[in-house]
Amino acid sequence: MAGATGEPIGPFPEGSDHDEYDKLRRRVLWRVPSGLYLLGSRSGDERNLMTLNWASQVAFEPKLLAVSVEQTAFTHRLVREGRVFSLNLVDREDRAIVRKFVKPVEADPGAGTLNGFAVRDGRTGAPILTQAAGWIECELRQEVACGQHTLFVGEVVDCGFLKPEETPVLRMEDTRMNYGG
Repeated sequence: MAGATGEPIGPFPEGSDHDEYDKLRRRVLWRVPSGLYLLGSRSGDERNLMTLNWASQVAFEPKLLAVSVEQTAFTHRLVREGRVFSLNLVDREDRAIVRKFVKPVEADPGAGTLNGFAVRDGRTGAPILTQAAGWIECELRQEVACGQHTLFVGEVVDCGFLKPEETPVLRMEDTRMNYGG
């Protein structure tokens, strides 16, 4: 991964070509299976949905979900201030939706839409995409600084399916997108 100066970031195996090793490391990390989701956030009247691929359940008792958000992202501020987030599972057939949420959204509160897609407020107030295959709502319990990102750990407080449970959900490899490594 290149740093701010464009140079690869170590550590590197002894005697390795740093540029070649950096490319190899990225390719291997990109192969780690990863979902592709829409992360809902809210602070006051501000709402957002953001395309996200770093999410994982991290504890059973209590049920904790972690998401990693770049510190410069609009969503980062909303999660930190609002202390809630939703993870929207996207139907594999709806893969084009995630490209609509790579930048802060245009909200139309009167129509109940973000970037023209219908949403509803969940129990916590975090937005839930009404055409999501399923969703998970969390209240923020912990923040962990991770380089240029923050790992937000939330406790699951509500969840559900909006489509049949068997609906295949979107994964990073279903798209031509890549992020990470």
